[in-house]
Amino acid sequence: ELHKIISDDLKYSRIFQLLPKSYYSYIRPLNPEEIFFKDWESIQANILFVGEVLESEGKKILFEGKIYDVKAGRLIFGKRYQSEKILLRLVAHKMADEIMKIYGERELFTSKIVFISNRDGNDELYMMDYDGHNQTRVTFNKNQDYMPAWSADGKKIAYTSYRNNRAGLYILNPFEGEITEVVSKGTNFAPTFSPDGKKLAFCSTLEEGNPEIYVATSEGKKIKRLTFNKAIDTAPSWSPTSREIAFTSDRGGTPQIYIMDAEGSNIRRISFGGSYHDAPAWSPAGGRIAYVSRVDQIFDIYALNLRTEQVVKLTESNARNETPSWSPDGRHLVFSSNITGTIQLYTIDYDGFNLRRLTSKGESKLPDWSR
Repeated sequence: ELHKIISDDLKYSRIFQLLPKSYYSYIRPLNPEEIFFKDWESIQANILFVGEVLESEGKKILFEGKIYDVKAGRLIFGKRYQSEKILLRLVAHKMADEIMKIYGERELFTSKIVFISNRDGNDELYMMDYDGHNQTRVTFNKNQDYMPAWSADGKKIAYTSYRNNRAGLYILNPFEGEITEVVSKGTNFAPTFSPDGKKLAFCSTLEEGNPEIYVATSEGKKIKRLTFNKAIDTAPSWSPTSREIAFTSDRGGTPQIYIMDAEGSNIRRISFGGSYHDAPAWSPAGGRIAYVSRVDQIFDIYALNLRTEQVVKLTESNARNETPSWSPDGRHLVFSSNITGTIQLYTIDYDGFNLRRLTSKGESKLPDWSR
């Protein structure tokens, strides 16, 4: 099982290409004590990963993983994990992330996706592994919860909750259960933490009753208004540098994507060629903004290359494909779609390939991928 999980992780990354098992028939069986690197080089292997379960007693395992440079014939990295058997998937994901880090890539396989689901009768917060495993309910209340967003360190979730018939904004520590109220006056939604961990942007009708973009500290203090317009300004998304914010506004007559500096200045439009563009999601890699576009009542997800201004359509279905959120490495997106009839969560790669379904129970929507 460890082998399959790590293999699936590395294949999903689109960085590593695993050699077919049929190639192994051309070389001697692997002996961890004496590795014949020339054998592996002969079948065009560049990297060799060797994993062993050293102990397996009771409810615990001891797992050791080693990574070798085949051409150089040397050990690059080794790590040993002791864990409960129930945490086997986590151990495998951690090992796969270590392989990613060796090559300068961000951790992906231990990341989490938070989302909203009504599978138990009410819209509540849930979280799951990046691959859809370990789906766990986070909130337990009779209120409707919406639009969750991870903090940069993965320790907090900001979200909207309808309490006392008001859409208030709250910050939750999902691991300790601590909840902090940010603002309950007016209607508050679409929170997003800045990548540097210092700020929290959100949409609110706090002043004048009009939806505007506001920013606060990451603890929800010192609230400051950023946009001043009679139109609707919503759906903020931070740039990787935390210096800019993409957002949706209908100030030009129809919903379009704009970018402004983090202080609210230098507003400019970046979406063209359509009458409805919404829900911008700025890639952690920096070069792309994904968004939703509506054409003939069909909602699809597109990605704009900020350098070339090229737009790529990522989804192709007669459905509502909405609320994209990027993976930590910027190579994948999670989004909601009713392609099968009910609203469920899917992932897709940055170029529109490798569609995967993650959820099936009830309806699941409004995902946010941890960084």
